[in-house]
Amino acid sequence: MARIIVASYVVRMPVGGYQSWMLQWLVGFQRLGHEVWFVEKSGWPGSCIDPATWVKSDDCSRGTAAWRSLLARFGLENNWCYVDAAGRYHGVSREKIESVFRGADVFIDHMRDCEWEEEAQSAKLRVMVDGEPALTQMRMENRRAAGLHLMEYDFYYSVGLNMGNGRSTAPTAGKQWRPIFDPVVVDLFPNEPPPAGAPFTTIMTWQAHAPMVYQGVTYESKKAEFPKFMDLPLRTTVPLELAVGGENLPTEALLEHGWRLRDPGRATITYDIWRDYISSSLGEFGVCKNYFVATNCGAFSERSAAYLASGRPVVTQETGFSAHLPCGRGLFAVASVEEAAAAIEEIRSHYELHSKCAREIAAEYLRTDKMLKRLLHGIGI
Repeated sequence: MARIIVASYVVRMPVGGYQSWMLQWLVGFQRLGHEVWFVEKSGWPGSCIDPATWVKSDDCSRGTAAWRSLLARFGLENNWCYVDAAGRYHGVSREKIESVFRGADVFIDHMRDCEWEEEAQSAKLRVMVDGEPALTQMRMENRRAAGLHLMEYDFYYSVGLNMGNGRSTAPTAGKQWRPIFDPVVVDLFPNEPPPAGAPFTTIMTWQAHAPMVYQGVTYESKKAEFPKFMDLPLRTTVPLELAVGGENLPTEALLEHGWRLRDPGRATITYDIWRDYISSSLGEFGVCKNYFVATNCGAFSERSAAYLASGRPVVTQETGFSAHLPCGRGLFAVASVEEAAAAIEEIRSHYELHSKCAREIAAEYLRTDKMLKRLLHGIGI
């Protein structure tokens, strides 16, 4: 049994998708028989978001309560630590978490700038897992060029499956990136038939990041890719719904083109509501961030993995992931609105087949016991 510490952000953004993303890693390691811990720091003042109001503050009470309650379902209510903006420790004490670090076999960091760098030096191994491929490496290259500090890790992993393999134009920041999918605990997701008239849905932020300029080229988030698919509702008989928020959202244009809009807060405010929203869908249609598409980095979303695990077919924009996952049954990689419409109609016409294949893809390629075992074996644990 190994002691594994995972660092990420959940308390600061206590919504269902973030909670589920990190829960897959923690429960996955736990089911493999390891001792697993979660750690997070506030990062900067005003970094805690209340998903009911989207007001930012230093008040972490909503996030800590929600995270503790969810972890308690899996016997992990005492295996986490959050340090707030005032330096107060929640979950376990400073003395306890520093002791945990001193006995850790591996520290797995999902943050681009390690907030636990000093404590992580006590762990035997340090692993970075990049969840924003292309963007992360561009930022690293820019920081390095500016002479800014970058923490060093023993191993570097990325959910961009094409990072450094010659298929992507994204930089590597001088690191050797190993591929990994965000894993999914398949049995945490119900696999029941969707309700009658269920739409294809997705949960997204219109503009999640400021534009990134790298070597004179500007890279955007999803807002730069969505116009390619704006008239998709006019090309299919299946209703399409977006649980979407973010700055500069073109609400009127979306409604005029036939998109249903859902308040993302109501669809994701808790882990259970987020999971139920996926279950109430016929499938997922989603666009990807511009820097994923433009660099062909091979990114595949942990949200789409949850749809697949729920038996919900996925139609999503191609980022190069089709070289690593089977497409055509249950999962479709599309580059145009015509391809997206054809895929959705194909799923509608043969729904039971595609639903079954979706679940099988999650179970065969994305499940935690396979992904996390491979990671630990790759780093010598």
